[in-house]
Amino acid sequence: MNIIIPMAGMGKRMRPHTLTTAKPLIPIAGKPIVQRLVEDIIATSNEKVDEIAFIIGPAFGKDVETHLCQVAESLGAKGKICYQHEPQGTAHAILCAADSLKGNVFIAFADTLFKASFSIDVNKDAIVWTQKVADPSAFGVVKLNDKNEIEAFVEKPKEFVSDLAIIGVYYFKDGENLRKELQRLIDEDIKLKGEYQITDAMDHMLNKGVKFYTDQVEEWLDCGNKDATVYTNQRILAIKEDNEQLVSETAILENSVIIPPCFIGENVVIKNSVIGPFVSLERGVNVADSRINNSIIQADSIVKNARIENSLLGKSVNYNEKPKDLSLGDFSTQI
Repeated sequence: MNIIIPMAGMGKRMRPHTLTTAKPLIPIAGKPIVQRLVEDIIATSNEKVDEIAFIIGPAFGKDVETHLCQVAESLGAKGKICYQHEPQGTAHAILCAADSLKGNVFIAFADTLFKASFSIDVNKDAIVWTQKVADPSAFGVVKLNDKNEIEAFVEKPKEFVSDLAIIGVYYFKDGENLRKELQRLIDEDIKLKGEYQITDAMDHMLNKGVKFYTDQVEEWLDCGNKDATVYTNQRILAIKEDNEQLVSETAILENSVIIPPCFIGENVVIKNSVIGPFVSLERGVNVADSRINNSIIQADSIVKNARIENSLLGKSVNYNEKPKDLSLGDFSTQI
């Protein structure tokens, strides 16, 4: 089986964090988003993964490319780098890895993490993973028939059709056929709102007799903006607490308290502080005289005299709150 990970987007909703770091490489509980995604896919599959194709922008740089290939190799697969030079929709992005569209193919967009216990039924023509949502009008959804097969894909329905939202995770038994259908969209210039969409290809496949099924994930975690990413970090820490080493043996704690679950990376130094719950301190972070909860502090940052929550700090940030010089009279209230 091949895995294809489209991740070429600029991550504009995550700025300023994506000005120097590609969004899928922002760390969640000590690992880049894309690494966690690939690990979770492989953990839920009984199939051997031969190749992982990462679809990136050409400006990501060689260091990113090397890191992604190392992630694939650490999981026993060959890493392959493909380029999408300009954003033209989901179908166009996947087709940038055309050579990897063969045999069994698993596709997952890299701003999505999920909690699931499914196993891929490789005998099915195609599977589209979904999650029930309260407001389907904001999503693409699938409509099922009485055999629990998908009979329609509906984009942001104004009237209720289904509450099963498509999360951007797919399996196709015949990668070559998917490639032909994606190429057809390009050749015939079939677009939705100016972009080539995978749902248009799947609609055509459905009409030609391909059987589509759905499977639901237990939890769908979005990493599309700062608040969503901090929340995803919280959920991943809660999920992984029992089976991952979350506190490095090289971390130094002086007169400090860690309230789990937290990720404390290599060579982190914490002095006179309370950290947690739901905090990730990446490699080399230095914290002093602070209280931090529900936040991500990226590598080599320094935080002093701070009270931080629901926050995301980038790499090599130096944040130091100045002590306040106060003069408050009797019965004062400071808000």
